[in-house]
Amino acid sequence: MTTKIKFMANMLLVAAFAAMVCTSCSKDNDPAPVEVPVDVYVAGSETNASGNAVATLWKNGTAQSLSDGTNRAYAQSVYVAGSDVYVAGFESNAGGYDVATLWKNGTVQRLTDGTNYAQANSVYVAGSDVYVAGFEYNAGGKPVATLWKNGAAQRLTDGTNYAHANSVYVAGSDVYVAGSETNASGNWLATLWKNGTVQSLSDGTNYAYAYSVYVAGSDVYAAGYESNAGDIPVVTLWKNGTAQRLTDGTNYAEAASVYVAGNDVYVAGSEHNAGGKWVAMLWKNGAAQRLTDGTNDANAPSVYVSGGNVYVAGRESNASGKAIATLWKNGTVQSLTDGTNYAQALSVFVKE
Repeated sequence: MTTKIKFMANMLLVAAFAAMVCTSCSKDNDPAPVEVPVDVYVAGSETNASGNAVATLWKNGTAQSLSDGTNRAYAQSVYVAGSDVYVAGFESNAGGYDVATLWKNGTVQRLTDGTNYAQANSVYVAGSDVYVAGFEYNAGGKPVATLWKNGAAQRLTDGTNYAHANSVYVAGSDVYVAGSETNASGNWLATLWKNGTVQSLSDGTNYAYAYSVYVAGSDVYAAGYESNAGDIPVVTLWKNGTAQRLTDGTNYAEAASVYVAGNDVYVAGSEHNAGGKWVAMLWKNGAAQRLTDGTNDANAPSVYVSGGNVYVAGRESNASGKAIATLWKNGTVQSLTDGTNYAQALSVFVKE
C-alpha cells in the first residue's frame, strides 16, 4: 500500500470513529445552559386605599413598603452594593413639601429639611460613598440641580435658572450627572456635569432634557430627548456629546434610561403611536422594539442588562385605566401589581 493510500485509509478510519462518537452523543445529552441566579430589585410606588402613593421596593416580585402611606412618597432609583440596598426618592411632609429621601435597607434618611420642595432622582454607590442626584428649590422658587455625597449637598447650578439633576454615574474618580437647565430664553438644555463642571449637550434652540447617564470605558452616554422644529420631542442618545436621533420626530417620544453591555447600547423610553397612546419602547443599537402593543398607555423608564438578559421596568395601564407596575425580561412581561391601585416601576437593578 502506498503512503498516499495509507493516509487516506487512516483518514477514513478517523472519520468513521468521529461519526460513531457523534452518534452516541445526542443533543439530548448536552448539558442545558445554566442561568446564574440573580436578585431583581425594582423601585416605584403604589397607591393605598387613601389614594396616597407609597414608596415601594420589589425584590424578585415581592413588595416591600418603604413609607407608611400617611403622606405621598415615591421610590425613583435603586442601587445594590454588597448586601445593602439603597433607594432614592422623596416623601412629602406635613406641610406638603416633598423631601429628598434615601432609604438604606428600608431605613429612612432625609437629605433635605423640608423647608423647600426637593426630590432625589438617582442613587449610585462607589466604594463607601453614596451619591444621590436630584434638586431642591431655593428661596426664589427655582429648582437647583443638586448632588448629595454621603448626605452633604453640592449645588451644580447657582439658582439663577431652573435646573434638575436626574441621573448620577461614578467611573473611577469621576462623577457624572445628567440633567437639564434653562437658558435665558427659558428653553431647557440637556446638560451633563463632570465633577461639577457643566457641559451643554444641546444648544438651546429647542428644549432638550437628559434623563440618564452611563459611562463605558472612555465613552460617556446620555439619553433623553430634544424637540424638533415642530415642537415634537425626539428620542436622543448623546455619545461623548454627539447626538443620535432614535425616532424620526413624527410622534412624541422620549428616552429615560441608557445601559451599555459590551458593544450593545440599550435605551428605554416611550413613544406615541398613531392612536395617541404611549408605547413602552426599547432601542438596542438604535433598532426599536415595542414592549407593549399600544392598546393601553405604557412607559419604560429604566433598563438593566445582566447575564445576557435585558430587564426593563415601567408601567402599563389596564382596561380600567389603572397603571400596573411592570417588569419585562427579554420582552416577556411580569406584572408586579394586580391593577387594583395605581402603581408604577421607575428603576430596576439586578444583583448577581
